[in-house]
Amino acid sequence: MQTYCAARDRLAVLAGHLSSFDEGEQLIGRQPTAALASRGRTSKFPQATTAAEFPAAVHDALALDSLLTAEEKAIRRRVGVFAESEIAPIITEFWERAEFPFELVPKMKTLAIGGGTIQGNACAGLSITGAAIATMELARVDASCATFYLVHTFLAMLTIAIMGSEEQKSSLLPGMARHDLAGCWSLTEPSNGSDASALTCSATKVDGGWLLDGQKRWIGNGTWADVVVVFARSSLDNQVNAFVVRKGTPGFTATKIDNKIALRCVQNADMLFERCFVPDSARLPGCTSFKDTNKVLAQSRIMVSWLPVGMAMGAYDMAARYLHERHQFGTPLASFQLMQEKLARMLGNVQAMFLMSWRLTKLAEAGSMSHEQASLVKAWNTLRGREVVALAREVLGGNGVQADFHVAKQFCDMEAIYTYEGTYEVNMLVAGRGATGISAFKATSKANQRGVTQVQA
Repeated sequence: MQTYCAARDRLAVLAGHLSSFDEGEQLIGRQPTAALASRGRTSKFPQATTAAEFPAAVHDALALDSLLTAEEKAIRRRVGVFAESEIAPIITEFWERAEFPFELVPKMKTLAIGGGTIQGNACAGLSITGAAIATMELARVDASCATFYLVHTFLAMLTIAIMGSEEQKSSLLPGMARHDLAGCWSLTEPSNGSDASALTCSATKVDGGWLLDGQKRWIGNGTWADVVVVFARSSLDNQVNAFVVRKGTPGFTATKIDNKIALRCVQNADMLFERCFVPDSARLPGCTSFKDTNKVLAQSRIMVSWLPVGMAMGAYDMAARYLHERHQFGTPLASFQLMQEKLARMLGNVQAMFLMSWRLTKLAEAGSMSHEQASLVKAWNTLRGREVVALAREVLGGNGVQADFHVAKQFCDMEAIYTYEGTYEVNMLVAGRGATGISAFKATSKANQRGVTQVQA
C-alpha cells in the first residue's frame, strides 16, 4: 500500500492535481481494510489489486466536490462507503452468473435514500442533486445496482408519486421506500422500442376493472418486482393509461432475458399479459395520455445521465491504481508517456461529464430544464463514458478483459447505458430538434419519399 501511495503521489504531481487524491480518500471516508486487501491482491492476481478492494477515489482533478452542499457530500460519502464495502467484494461473481445480489437490498435501508426526491410516505425527500449523487456513487462501483435503484425509485416509485391517488401512494410508497417492495416500470414493447408512443398493449374496460393484454420487453427488475407499473392503451378513448399490477396476478408472466453482455446482474424480463384482470383501484388516475410519461422521464433521464459519470469515475480510479502497481520493463506503467496521455484523456472526460450532469441538475432544480437539454446531456455523457471505459480497458492490457479488474465489467455495462432510457441516436435527435427547431424523427416526408421512388425508377 505504501508503494502504491508513493507512486500515486508522483502521478498526482505529473497531472497537477495532488490535493484531489487526499480529498478523494476523505470523501469516501475509509482506507482499505486488511480483509479487503487480502481479497484484492491474491495468488491468482499477484500483479495488481482487483476490484474486490475498490480503488481510492482519485478522479476529482478540478475539485468538483466543492460544488456539493454538506448534505450532498454526506450522501456521497455514505453511499460510497456502502458500495465499496458491500457491493465491490461480491459483485463480480454475481455479474459472471448473471444474478442479482438480492442480499444487498435490505442493507440499502441504512442509506436513507429510499424514494429519492419523493416527499412524504417514508421517502427520503432528497434534492435532485442529492439523489443524483447517490445514483452516481452506486454506479461508480456497479452499474447494475445503480440501475436497480434508478428503475425502482425514479421510474416505478416516481410514477406512483406523480400519477397515483393518495390511497395508492400511501399503500405502496412506504414499503417501496424501505425496499420491502421492489418496483419495475413496464413501457417498452417488442415491436416498439424507441417509438414507445406506438405501444399496443391494451386495457379493456370491464365490470369492476380492466383486462390487460399485450407484451413488454427489456423490463428491468421485471422477474422479481412486487409492484409492476404498466402502460396500456385504454379501450375507452385509445389513450395511454397506467396501471399497477402485483406480482403473481393471474394472466401475468415475466420471463428472464438471458445471454446479455451488459448489466448482467439486472434481471430484465419479457412480460406477457393475457386477459390479466386488475381492479379499478389499480389504475393510476394521473395518467390519461402518453405525454404524461414525460413527467417521469424528465427526472429519470437526469439520473441516467449520472450513471456514466459514476462508471467513468470508477474506471479511471481503477486504471490509475493499476498503472502504478503493474510494472513492465522494470518500471510502473504509469511512467510511460502513452499511458499518461490516455489517463489524462480519461480524467478530462470525467470532469466534463460531471459538469454537464451537474449543470443539468441545477437547471432542473430551478425548474428551467428542457427535454432537449436532458437528452443532450444523457447522449453526450454516454458517448464520452464509452471512451473512458474503452481507454481504461486498454491500459489494463490483458487484465482489462477480466471482470475481476472492474473495467471490463464497466466496458460491457456502458453499452446498455448508451442505449436505454433513449438511445444515443434518439436523444441526439431530440437535442438536434432543440438546436434547429426542426424535427428529424421521420426519415423522409411523403413528398421526399415520392422523389426517392422516382429517382430509383
